[in-house]
Amino acid sequence: MIKFESVYLKRKDKVVFSNLNFTVQKNEKFLLQGKSGIGKTTLFKVLLGFEKIDSGNVTFNGHRIEKAHIKKIREQIFYLSQDIDLKNDKVHHLLNEIFEYDHKKPLKSNKLNALLSFLDLSDKILDQTIKELSGGERQRIGLLICFLMDRPVWLLDEPTSALDDTMKKKVVDYILDQKKTIILISHDNVWKKNNAVKIEGWL
Repeated sequence: MIKFESVYLKRKDKVVFSNLNFTVQKNEKFLLQGKSGIGKTTLFKVLLGFEKIDSGNVTFNGHRIEKAHIKKIREQIFYLSQDIDLKNDKVHHLLNEIFEYDHKKPLKSNKLNALLSFLDLSDKILDQTIKELSGGERQRIGLLICFLMDRPVWLLDEPTSALDDTMKKKVVDYILDQKKTIILISHDNVWKKNNAVKIEGWL
C-alpha cells in the first residue's frame, strides 16, 4: 500500500534519508523508532506531499506522491501532529467544520458522545476553545477527530505522549484494534507490548 524505494533526501547540509526502503501493507500497524531529530516526522510530510525527495520513489496504492495524485491521497490519510496543531475555535465548531468538510454531512451526536465518554472527556469541553484546553485534553481532541473522520490510513506522531497510563492503554488498544493502515511515531513502550505492531528501527 505504502512503499519507499531507495529514497534519498537532503536538507541544507544534512542527509535525512539515504537509500530508505520499506513497505507498509494494508491494515498493517507500523511503529517507527529512532532518536529525536532524525527524520521520522519528515517521512510523514513526504507521504502527505509537503516534502519532496531528491531521488527514489514513494508510492501510495501504486500512485507516486506527486501533484497529480496528492489530493486523492491526502483524502485517505489522517495526520495527527505531535503538537496537535488545531485552529483556536470552540471545540464543537471545529468538530462540525472538519466532519462536514470530510463527510459532507452533519456529525451524529450519538457517535460523538460515545467517543467523548471513551476518551474521558466531558461534553462541557465542546464549549471551550482549543487554547483553553490542557495538553492532555488537546491530544484527546486530536484523537477524537481522528476516530470521527475514520479515514483508512492514520499517521500518528506521538499520539499518547500527554496521556496518563490508564488512558494510554485504552487508546493503544482501540487504535490497534482498528482495520486501518497505521504508521506510528512514539517513544511510549506501551506500543511495543502488542504483537499487532511491527517495529521498524530504520534510522
